[in-house]
Amino acid sequence: MAAENWQDVCATSDIPEDDVIAQTVGDQEIALYEVEGSYFATDNLCTHGQARLSEGFLEDGEIECPLHQGRFCVKSGKAMCAPLTEDIRAYPVKISGDRVWVDLG
Repeated sequence: MAAENWQDVCATSDIPEDDVIAQTVGDQEIALYEVEGSYFATDNLCTHGQARLSEGFLEDGEIECPLHQGRFCVKSGKAMCAPLTEDIRAYPVKISGDRVWVDLG
């Protein structure tokens, strides 16, 4: 099992309500989401076309890839429809004060 690797990535106010942003942590780019008051983090690249998910559309807890309209669940990273065949990685998130922490471990 990978060790925990909690990283302070941004303020909660940096993520617009019901939207997505990209953040680079070290050499890794992740997508951060706020959905109905909860925060989530996933890889930022689509497994199908390598498009940046942070440039996609967030709706009903799913991020739609801007390239081929495949959707991923932001809570689990699960690929929800064609043309996607591979999930993305979802990361644990915790809020401390007004900061968003992501476990990249």
